[in-house]
Amino acid sequence: MTHEMHETHETHEGQVRAMAGTKDGGSGKPVAQRLLATATRLFAERGYDRTSVQEIVEAAGVTKGALYHYFGSKDDLLHEVYGRVLRLQQERLDRFACADAPVEQRLRDAAADVVVTTIENLDDTKIFFRSMHHLAPEKDKQVRAERRRYHERFRALVEEGQRAGVFSSATPADLVVDYHFGSVHHLGTWYREDGPLAPQQVADHLADLLLRALRP
Repeated sequence: MTHEMHETHETHEGQVRAMAGTKDGGSGKPVAQRLLATATRLFAERGYDRTSVQEIVEAAGVTKGALYHYFGSKDDLLHEVYGRVLRLQQERLDRFACADAPVEQRLRDAAADVVVTTIENLDDTKIFFRSMHHLAPEKDKQVRAERRRYHERFRALVEEGQRAGVFSSATPADLVVDYHFGSVHHLGTWYREDGPLAPQQVADHLADLLLRALRP
């Protein structure tokens, strides 16, 4: 079998297994999930730009055909590393925003939740912000739009409280949002799992700081 025929056969084989939903490699994890977990680990250890597609598929125990069935390119993997976290946070924020509770409680819950979910997925967020400049322009634009939607939903809670007189209007809502998310985005520079504060404790402190800053 020639090299070209072997590569075509390998690609086809990977696509067949992927489309059939097999758990390639016997680890028990679905192929896409294992590829994403492997890419996340390698990006964290070596850096996005120093990790090749070949290294990812070898470490995951799958073929390139399987990878390209689920992810069209390496930057699709990078996009999904952060995208899955952002989707989770957006879903939870929408639920908090629509809850039957006073606006102060809804904002506090949302402010604490984004801290906890960021800490729980700290490797993913650190990788993304360190490497997002490698994204293709279309994907970069998509991510920025998704993040903007999240921030706008969060800002709407602040504005609701300001209109109701529950929160002070002395500071524009945009700056309030930037203040809180500035703290969230810096978690990767100082938070340690073996530190004195658990994720929920950090979340409670930062959410309380936000609420105190907003009180009339």
